[in-house]
Amino acid sequence: MVQTRATALLVIVDPVFFVHRARLADLSIRHRLPTMFGGGDYAKAGGLMAYGLNFPDAYRRAAGYVDRLLRGANPAELPVEQPTKFEFVVNLKTAKALGVTIPQSLLLRADQVIE
Repeated sequence: MVQTRATALLVIVDPVFFVHRARLADLSIRHRLPTMFGGGDYAKAGGLMAYGLNFPDAYRRAAGYVDRLLRGANPAELPVEQPTKFEFVVNLKTAKALGVTIPQSLLLRADQVIE
C-alpha cells in the first residue's frame, strides 16, 4: 500500500485481521494512512474509524436462536435474521496523530468517540 501510494484503507472484519488489529492500527498511523475498519474493537485498538455490526448484540440474538433449537424447533422453519444494531466509533487520538480533522457532524453521529 505504501509503494502504490494508497490514500486510505478499508479493513473488513476477519478473524486473522482481528488478532492483529493493534498492529494494523499502528502501521496505518506510522504510514499516515487513514483506515476504516468493520468493527468497533479495531478503533478501540487505535484505528481511525469503525462502522459495523455490534457483535455483543449479535451474540445475544444468536443465543436466542440456539435456545429455540435446543427446545426442539425445526431449523428449516426458523426465520433468517438480519443484523439490526450497528455501531460507529471514531478515534480522535488517531485522527490527531494522522493530522485528520473529523467534522463535528460526523462526531455527533458516532456511537462512541475515543479521545
